[in-house]
Amino acid sequence: MHDDGARLVACIPRLRRYARALLGERADADDLVQDTVARGWDRLATWRRGGDMRAWLFSIMHNLHVDRLRQPGLPTVPLDDDSPMPADPAQPSDRLAVRDLDAALQQLPPEQRAVLLLVAVEELSYEQTAATLGIPLGTVMSRLSRGRERLRLLMLGQPVPAPLKVIK
Repeated sequence: MHDDGARLVACIPRLRRYARALLGERADADDLVQDTVARGWDRLATWRRGGDMRAWLFSIMHNLHVDRLRQPGLPTVPLDDDSPMPADPAQPSDRLAVRDLDAALQQLPPEQRAVLLLVAVEELSYEQTAATLGIPLGTVMSRLSRGRERLRLLMLGQPVPAPLKVIK
């Protein structure tokens, strides 16, 4: 149990990074991480030993995040140019690139942003990402492809095609 607790604590920096990129707001991200760690600790006995604890914790975080999105009247805080950046590069041009990337990530649809962050930033495999988000592997690949293309267009300042609307 002590080793499992140490593994859980070792995942906190990656959880914080993912939550910050997912939510944009540091305080909200820290709240999500705290709730994730608390739930993970309470349910540590349900974690399959030998499995990837990081992916398990990301699943918990994803479910908590989705639950919060479903709650009516969630308070939001708009991001502006004064918002703190996740990194502090040495060169001013690097800071601008990070700011532009952060702004472009926030413009992605949440489902594409989540997949892109898990695969590109957190280095989860497609299978782990699918399990974390509870979606099929093909959906992970298509969301990743569309997210990368949309991010590329945003970073180049090119117009992004409007998504097709589903009519029921």
